[in-house]
Amino acid sequence: MAKQKELLKVGVLGCGPIAQAGHFESVTKARNTELFAICDVAEDLLHRFAIAHDAKRTYTDYDLMLADPDVDAVIIATADAFHVPAALKALAAGKHVLCEKPLGIALEEVEDLRQAVQKSGCQLQVGHMKRFDPGIQNAKQFIDGEMGEMLAFKGWYCDSTHRYALTDAVQPRIVRSLAAQKPDRDPKEDLQRYYMLAHGCHLVDTARYLCGDLVEVQARHLERFGAQCWFVDVTFANGALGHLDLTVAVRMDWHEGFQLYGEHGSVLAKTFNPWLFLSSEVDVFRETTGESSRLLGADAHFYRRQLESFADAVLNGTAIQGATVEDGIASVRAMLAIAESANSGHPVRLDNVSGEI
Repeated sequence: MAKQKELLKVGVLGCGPIAQAGHFESVTKARNTELFAICDVAEDLLHRFAIAHDAKRTYTDYDLMLADPDVDAVIIATADAFHVPAALKALAAGKHVLCEKPLGIALEEVEDLRQAVQKSGCQLQVGHMKRFDPGIQNAKQFIDGEMGEMLAFKGWYCDSTHRYALTDAVQPRIVRSLAAQKPDRDPKEDLQRYYMLAHGCHLVDTARYLCGDLVEVQARHLERFGAQCWFVDVTFANGALGHLDLTVAVRMDWHEGFQLYGEHGSVLAKTFNPWLFLSSEVDVFRETTGESSRLLGADAHFYRRQLESFADAVLNGTAIQGATVEDGIASVRAMLAIAESANSGHPVRLDNVSGEI
């Protein structure tokens, strides 16, 4: 894709798996960005990927990258626990931020981040890249423009026991370093928490993107034979009913999608493993014509598409079209409510939660 004349100069914080598989390529391929700098304490990874992706500058000190006047924005591609501290530093330095999901791991820290965004005047977008799946975007257009009142939504996100056979085949080889910085707490020490943060935030954000705010949840959780399942009944602010299924891992192929029933039509979607970069197969049925349609969605590089949208907002001074800091906070609230409801067995309102996931 040809580059436009004005480019957003991006610094990437972190050379871990998500940067290697998604962000480095996105910055180099996007029509409106330049991979200007990379920062990581692991010098072996830093030099390897700076050469591979033609980064102009490298840093082992994040503060030094933020002090570089030529860096316009940063992508925070670190472990979850580092997201908010890194974003706060970037905003204080006057840098725009694209932060990997989830926005944070505790409600208090993400609400503090909201204040920092407002004070800074900078843009912050959360990396809920499924909002840039062309099929899901097409469903959103139908829901907002033609569907009328919403009755019910069913969404499922079911990781597969075979996912690594697939991702090993389609992703670049992920390189790891013994010098990589790790959080004090091993994220996979508590798998129930890890799966909710890693996968549950996708399911919650898709539901919110399509249906609006969640106000209350009632969740059940079951762990058997090494698999974990959450069934979550949801009440949306618009009065529609919802049901969410998060299961890790199903003994079948990747199983993700949603059904949505409305006044003037319905939507049925099948979503693929994200590393295939395939648009969701979304069938939109219109009651007025008795016909269904499906968008081809040939360009489905969600990570590049979300970055281009972010860069457009920064370069043009327009509003974020992806997930905002408010969306990131709402996602954290929903995950906290689901965890609390699963533990208590009672419904939980999102406006009553607090604490850390």
